[in-house]
Amino acid sequence: MSMHLPSPPPTIHESRLSLNRLLPRLRKSFPNDIESAEWAAFEDRLERHFPVLFDLLWRVYGPSYDFFFHVEQILRTCAEAWLARPGELKSLDATREGHATWYQSNQVVGAMAYVDLFAGDLEGLRDKVGYLKELGVTYLHLMPLFKSPAGDDDGGYAISSYREVDEALGSMDDLRQLSSELRHHGISLVLDFVFNHTSDEHEWAKRAQAGDEDYQAYYWMFPDRTEPDEYEKTLRPIFPDAHPGSFTYRTSLGKWVWTTFNNFQWDLNYRNPEVFNAMAGEMLYLANAGVEMLRMDAVPFLWKEKGTNCENLEEAHLLIQAFNSVARIAAPALVFKSEAIVAPDDIKKYVSEEECHLSYDPPLMVLLWNSLASRDCSMMLHALPKRFELPEGCSWVNYLRCHDDIGWGFEDRDLWELGINPHDHRWFLNRFFIGEHEASFSRGRLFQHNPQTGDARICGTTASLCGLEKARFEKDAHQEDFAIRRMLLLYGIIFTMGGIPLVYLGDEIGLQNDYSYENDIEKAGDERWLHRPPFDWEVAELRRDPETVEGRIFNGLLMLCRIRKNNQAFHATRTEFVDLGNRHVFGYFRVHEGQSILCLANFNDHPEEIPATRLRQLGLRKTFTDLVAGQPIVATEKLVMEPLQFMAIL
Repeated sequence: MSMHLPSPPPTIHESRLSLNRLLPRLRKSFPNDIESAEWAAFEDRLERHFPVLFDLLWRVYGPSYDFFFHVEQILRTCAEAWLARPGELKSLDATREGHATWYQSNQVVGAMAYVDLFAGDLEGLRDKVGYLKELGVTYLHLMPLFKSPAGDDDGGYAISSYREVDEALGSMDDLRQLSSELRHHGISLVLDFVFNHTSDEHEWAKRAQAGDEDYQAYYWMFPDRTEPDEYEKTLRPIFPDAHPGSFTYRTSLGKWVWTTFNNFQWDLNYRNPEVFNAMAGEMLYLANAGVEMLRMDAVPFLWKEKGTNCENLEEAHLLIQAFNSVARIAAPALVFKSEAIVAPDDIKKYVSEEECHLSYDPPLMVLLWNSLASRDCSMMLHALPKRFELPEGCSWVNYLRCHDDIGWGFEDRDLWELGINPHDHRWFLNRFFIGEHEASFSRGRLFQHNPQTGDARICGTTASLCGLEKARFEKDAHQEDFAIRRMLLLYGIIFTMGGIPLVYLGDEIGLQNDYSYENDIEKAGDERWLHRPPFDWEVAELRRDPETVEGRIFNGLLMLCRIRKNNQAFHATRTEFVDLGNRHVFGYFRVHEGQSILCLANFNDHPEEIPATRLRQLGLRKTFTDLVAGQPIVATEKLVMEPLQFMAIL
């Protein structure tokens, strides 16, 4: 393993000299390819991107006696992947290089699902492409579908092989066929890249357990508790209920293994450059299978440094940027999406064209649920203008929920500035969304409640959290109507806010909490299965009847999709937030190519008014069109918004 010593970064001239030194050796490894057009394209891309890659690798791994050996191995991995890349994907590379920010288009609409819960298997999912097109989806994120241990798999995030699909779902050939068919229908395939850890059943881990020291060096292993105890002085437990601490003793090794998340998930040791090269190979294998976007899982945890919390360290950013550079050389169509569930001020640090092109926006998600519970938008108007703008060429992925829980990741400083006690407010939200607050309409459950710190998160489907489950149980038509309004209000914002809207499949037909997980020994105790119900295709048929709850929700989302795709203002450009002088109403402008649209959302259960004078100050005429209602509005004295109404004013 290389020694990591501080050193000055190489100059552009030095990196060019290094490439000139490495290229002849690289060419000798591919004697049958160096006269081909594919090789010429590879060298051209290598010339353009090598200086950045070399600089990043030097900053992480240089200098060391074997540094250039490892760089050569990484370039060999890139060359092998490029030469093996299917022609259809090379064509996509050329298209995307000419339109690099395609994901910023207002035409992009995302959806996510578990393959088995949505369609049974990969072949079954191919039969559902028509449904996805009906919904307007152009970006499909499938939850982890690769081989993982039976039982202890963390919902698929304990990967046993990056090159084998879970046999219950199909094969790699099935995945390639699916990705190709999706692409032909204008849908980009998105998968997770779980690159902080592997399962303890991965081949590398098996070899490590068999005594292979080379593969033991792929992970963090210690002969006794001396170093783990030093590290744990500054680490925080991620899942304290299931896995206190960050290390697990393995009797088969006689060693302590770093296991940040679960004892069956072994953290990879990126201080070892062989690990970087091996994972680059796995990443490019997925890209060559037709994956167009990778959700970069658990990015804050990649680098470990004693005396720190081992989160968000500089080397973690350098590693992601190095993976990005590898992709630019060998699979330039590939786009990265950051999954950084960290403090709001740290999230944007992972977002740039050099690192992750896209990022989930947890603060927006949290602020939306907060406004729904409090009926107050003050916190959104205070916090979002500070952080919503991203670097050029980058976009948010906006969502209401995902496979995971909802954690109240506010920036405490924002709450104190508004005179709100963060601890007390989080507990108000917890009580509200589990239905214990007197004003609650919600039916959720607590997840990972830590009695020592008071921390807890919330589980539940969008429909159940918005009140549909309670309303249907109580047979209250009025509250049922309000629940639908809440869902369409929240989705109205994420469809128009700026970025890619992401629908958790099942939300569009109002699927509610699934309590059957309590009877499954492999799921019981993990409340996140509450909001992972199997997709009900019989219920989905009700979407065709606009008088049903399912029809109202589905057609409401279709309308939002059409509004998004038919108006250039919703292209990913700057979002301008506006204070309307009413704490219940959230507002923002979207402007692009000369078109300006004002979006308004009334979070109150009662009508709210906006004075006409304020509308004139914002440049609106007395008569305008609400694209959502599809009708002209005359506001000579005031605009009266209905309870829980979302408007897009042109």
